[in-house]
Amino acid sequence: MSAPPKGPDGRPLKVRVKTARGRTTSSQKWLQRQLNDPYVARAKREGWRSRAAFKLIEMNEKVHLLRRGLRVVDLGAAPGGWSQVAAQRIGLEEGKGKVVAIDLLEMDPIPGVTFAQMDFLDEDAPQRLMAMLDGQADLVMSDMAANATGHRATDHLKIVALVELAADFARQVLAPGGAFVAKVLQGGTEGSLLANLKRDFAQVKHLKPAASRADSAELYVLAMGFRGKVAPAGKDEEEAAEEA
Repeated sequence: MSAPPKGPDGRPLKVRVKTARGRTTSSQKWLQRQLNDPYVARAKREGWRSRAAFKLIEMNEKVHLLRRGLRVVDLGAAPGGWSQVAAQRIGLEEGKGKVVAIDLLEMDPIPGVTFAQMDFLDEDAPQRLMAMLDGQADLVMSDMAANATGHRATDHLKIVALVELAADFARQVLAPGGAFVAKVLQGGTEGSLLANLKRDFAQVKHLKPAASRADSAELYVLAMGFRGKVAPAGKDEEEAAEEA
């Protein structure tokens, strides 16, 4: 795709998409938004697989999520923008760290990144993941979104449920001190999600990167300082009684 045309003052002109037979109004709006999105053009220019790469880049600049040598899991990774960023920031090309990308869809290979076409909800998924990582993860990240219905309240509930499942997965594979970041939607019903995360992580906050579209309700929840797996209730007492 060539660069958007510019006016006499050098500023890009908006591209208007004509109505075509078989093209719905929503797809027409999506295409027009893509053609006029500076992050889409920049992603293509800089070699990122999606504009979402800039969301992770901006969040990392604020909170330094990605450090050299980390073991990273990318849930719902396709087309691979976040995995690209993670691989670059942890020094994968220099043999530092590991990135394992998981998705139900196929994904074109990224140098050094291990890809598994699988469902992270499978019972054996945590064990398979840690085998690919050769240990526990330092960061689990998710830019997944449930299929939209167009009904805002319903879509919000669906994505919160998806994030809760991703958080449960993260608890099973994270090493103590690890972090979890995932996309959510503003909507006022994610209180239980935040409360649960605060129980298991030392710090929980919301982030809204500039690369998220201004008219979008999306933001990201970041949980840092994983406290480690919690023993089942009563286990400590049983062990103490056996030792006595």
